[in-house]
Amino acid sequence: MKFKTMKKLTWFLAVLVLPLLSFGNKTPMADDYYAKGQYKEAAAAYQRLIDQGHLSVKFLYNLGDAYYKLGDFPSALLYFEKAHKLSPGDEDINFNIRFTNLKTTDKIDEAPEFFLTRWWHTFILSYSIYALAVSSIVAVLLASALLILYFFANSVSVKKYSFYFAIALYLLGILSIGVASLQADYFNNHHQAIIFTSSVTIKSGPANQAGNLFVLHEGTKVNVLTTSNGWIKIKLANGNVGWIKTTDVKEI
Repeated sequence: MKFKTMKKLTWFLAVLVLPLLSFGNKTPMADDYYAKGQYKEAAAAYQRLIDQGHLSVKFLYNLGDAYYKLGDFPSALLYFEKAHKLSPGDEDINFNIRFTNLKTTDKIDEAPEFFLTRWWHTFILSYSIYALAVSSIVAVLLASALLILYFFANSVSVKKYSFYFAIALYLLGILSIGVASLQADYFNNHHQAIIFTSSVTIKSGPANQAGNLFVLHEGTKVNVLTTSNGWIKIKLANGNVGWIKTTDVKEI
């Protein structure tokens, strides 16, 4: 059982870390463009890396910032939000999302959230998935080392402390995995998108002839509820619901 758990944890960390190692030699051009303020070239270079599957908080954040400097606020928000999904507790990312939202037309007040729900979301979104993976791996490895010490130590006090510290570290590892799982479930159940059409009329149903409800503008973030034949049912932060064409949005 322990071996299977360790194997799964090691695989989980490898999935996160190996991509970082594999594209380390591909970043200088994008980083150089970005450092020199050549944001158009930097955006294109970062976009190529991301399109090739090389995801990282740094790439997404820098791409979002490059788009912001170019005045493309919907794209900036899209990639800041993608970075947020990888590192929801990053204050720089969250600040940039709030700041970029000031550049959008629609100012939508969020519906009040029950304080326990807000506290719970804050708790599970405080750390990045990478930090949680690393902490779980480190905790389990240290716990395993302490258990080895427990079995081979001659001192009763060493056995006692190594055993209890090992249990505590195993629990910390399990907690990290649990929080990572809850965070993944949160984002899986909160599909969102950014509107990329300058002005779009939200419909009462998934059809052009459906009634008009309200108008939204580019850069507005919407919650995706369901899709149907090229239409997406959306919900705004204030609770308003309607339908929009899939071609008018890009999912985060």
